[in-house]
Amino acid sequence: MAIRTVLRMGDPRLLEPSRRVEPLDTPELHALIADMEDTMKALNGAGLAAPQIGVDLQVVIFGVEFNPRYPEAEPVPYTVLVNPVLNPVGNEMEEGWEGCLSVPGMRGLVPRLSRLRYLGSDQFGRPIDRTVSGFHARVVQHECDHLAGILYPMRIRDLRNFGYNEELFPGEDLQEE
Repeated sequence: MAIRTVLRMGDPRLLEPSRRVEPLDTPELHALIADMEDTMKALNGAGLAAPQIGVDLQVVIFGVEFNPRYPEAEPVPYTVLVNPVLNPVGNEMEEGWEGCLSVPGMRGLVPRLSRLRYLGSDQFGRPIDRTVSGFHARVVQHECDHLAGILYPMRIRDLRNFGYNEELFPGEDLQEE
């Protein structure tokens, strides 16, 4: 369909909470998801939330087979998740480096739940209910944060662990735009 412009940190639309999607399985929702897929693929993203392209709906997509921006990441199945709900499984947290298409060229060490259960549906209204851990759990939390108007730098505990890729990881090519 189309590669859309990704909003960058500082745009106030990224700080607004998103609206539930109702009804599902509409031509408009399918067109939005097609644009999100094209945009995510063009930018080598691991995920994308509708608010990142200026649409205030509770829609996220994510998935990783091999991604040059996350070369050490385990595979995450491609998923369209609409109206998600996240539930912790335990209270164990782990820190990991994150980047974001809305915060280009930068990384930060972000604490996230190690395990969680997420529920919602796909664009056709089929239910999704998964319990995940590791990078999969991190990606889901990162993308769903966008639906609440939260960008990953807001979660960083120590800003000494936030900076430009080439300064934090000299000599590594993280394929940032």
